[in-house]
Amino acid sequence: MRKLLWEPSAERKQAANMTRFIAFVNQKYGLDFSNFNQLYDWSVTRNADFWAAMWEFGGIRASRPYEAVVTDFEDMIGSKWFTGAELNFAENLLRYRDDRMALIFKGEGQPSVRLTYAQLYDQVARLAASLRRMGVQAGDRVAGFMPNMLHTPIAMLAATSIGAVWSSCSPDFGIKGVLDRFGQIRPKVLFTANGYFYNGKQHDSLERVAGVIKEIPSIERVVVVPYTEANPDLAMVPGAVLYADFLAKEDGLEIEFAQLPFDHPVYIMYSSGTTGLPKCMVHGAGGTLIQHLKELMLHTDLKREDTIFYYTTCGWMMWNWLISSLAVGATLLLYDGSPFYPDAGGLWQLAQDEKISIFGTSAKYLAAVEKAGVKPGSEYDLTPLKAVLSTGSPLSVESFEFVYREIKQDLCLSSISGGTDIVSCFALGNPIGPVYAGELQCRGLGMKVQSFDANGRPVLNQKGELVCTASFPSMPIYFWDDPDGEKYRKAYFDVYPNVWRHGDFIEINDDGGVVIYGRSDATLNPGGVRIGTAEIYRQVEALPEILDSLVVGQEWDNDVRVVLFVKPAPGVEFNEALVNKIKSAIRENTTPRHVPARVIPVADIPYTISGKKVEMAVRDIIHNREVSNRDALANPEALELYRNQPALQS
Repeated sequence: MRKLLWEPSAERKQAANMTRFIAFVNQKYGLDFSNFNQLYDWSVTRNADFWAAMWEFGGIRASRPYEAVVTDFEDMIGSKWFTGAELNFAENLLRYRDDRMALIFKGEGQPSVRLTYAQLYDQVARLAASLRRMGVQAGDRVAGFMPNMLHTPIAMLAATSIGAVWSSCSPDFGIKGVLDRFGQIRPKVLFTANGYFYNGKQHDSLERVAGVIKEIPSIERVVVVPYTEANPDLAMVPGAVLYADFLAKEDGLEIEFAQLPFDHPVYIMYSSGTTGLPKCMVHGAGGTLIQHLKELMLHTDLKREDTIFYYTTCGWMMWNWLISSLAVGATLLLYDGSPFYPDAGGLWQLAQDEKISIFGTSAKYLAAVEKAGVKPGSEYDLTPLKAVLSTGSPLSVESFEFVYREIKQDLCLSSISGGTDIVSCFALGNPIGPVYAGELQCRGLGMKVQSFDANGRPVLNQKGELVCTASFPSMPIYFWDDPDGEKYRKAYFDVYPNVWRHGDFIEINDDGGVVIYGRSDATLNPGGVRIGTAEIYRQVEALPEILDSLVVGQEWDNDVRVVLFVKPAPGVEFNEALVNKIKSAIRENTTPRHVPARVIPVADIPYTISGKKVEMAVRDIIHNREVSNRDALANPEALELYRNQPALQS
């Protein structure tokens, strides 16, 4: 039985960008839509008309108009969007140049720093001039090994204004993790800070940067932002220069925005790399821009008066998504540090202080806040807050209920899901629609997302593979160093011809709501019945005795048995009574097939740096297979806790 948690008021619906867009489409095409589902169905049957409307509604600036919205639409890989158009990504993000606040940076334990749109434009102009003077051209790669600070979007915008391609990874990556990424794309310039703060500790970055540039000879210049100290020693980093010394000194510069094709590369993003060398996914400027405008304006209801925050590092696609909010003229809040510093309410204090209206985070964070006993709604003034966004993993029913019980009753809780692969979402929020516990409200407009059964047929109200059966603008334009496109095809199109298979296990209901059960490659298959890992996590992690958990399938006796690893809460004794409680909770709320054959205590659960559980790596460990790329993990040492577990030998 679906549980309704929230519906927008009539006033809220009337004021929503989505409502304005429906009226715009009705007028432009002579239609009579009155709700989201009508709009969605049209958007995936008249794709070209939808994206043309979004181009106009989003106010995309182009020096040359497009000749065709899409060519070769029936060929997912071969289709081309907005052919003939010429534009610049950074120019579209810098369309506002007034004294409204553009960026607020709050570093852990540091005072906030602010930048208006006029100041942002000036800073980008000066840095772009410096990059041009050192010879950076369109197509060159510029990389960031940076905290989530003001200088990072400035560097990205300066690079992309020239037509250079931006790529970044988080400063908590080890040398090998950085080399696995930047070593493939061979950047010309590297931006870094001298260090960063996390959980009350100061961490140095320059020693790792020195190791990186020894191995990547293409890097001609390292630009260092002083952060953890005012005058860092750059002696160990050849070719390094302080940011202030690199920045052009002139005031009042105009940016020379390079006018480039719609599909000119803007970002290089990386797969997690847990199963080998990370794939380098190249995203086009126009596709990224129009998709982000759609998601921010329509699905998130972002407006100029909003302050939007997403807890993210610069190595996660949510950073790229957040920065596109500049194109809407909103205020972006950048935070770098631990989400639990100085305490579990730290980010909610920030929400109060900076009057955040759209608060983005992860399912893991919301569950941790609840476990920590924080009650943000009663402990902080969250009056401006109108939306909470969650991604990274499926948001449990219990976390949905926690948000409405302990954060705020009147807000749009949008669980969103997509990926680095598309630098955007397949399913996300609908500000004019209801929120049901455990459900993503809708599929993205223009995204023909379906659930395929085992026979490759679309199904409703039953679990299946998440697929997208029609082309969309934010597909990668190609993979780096993949001249014949074989890596690209193998990643998404090797199961269903001409259909994007994303690798999530989902269910779509009659209303268009989506439930995600976890990664399909991590799906459990005891007795031939497919079970999503999220179904088990929901039951286990609701128990106060359990801090975290991870479930995998172990090949055993010509079948697969379910193995559950649990991290007990501090002070909790792991014993048979707890095992029985765990199994009972799973059995009573799911099916007997979900009940694990083994429940094993562990001291830690391994995660990627972007906060995703690594079920595949643990599955490899328990089957004595090698895990090839541990640098993609936030805590790689945790994997050894799973090796040679006695309970798995019988």
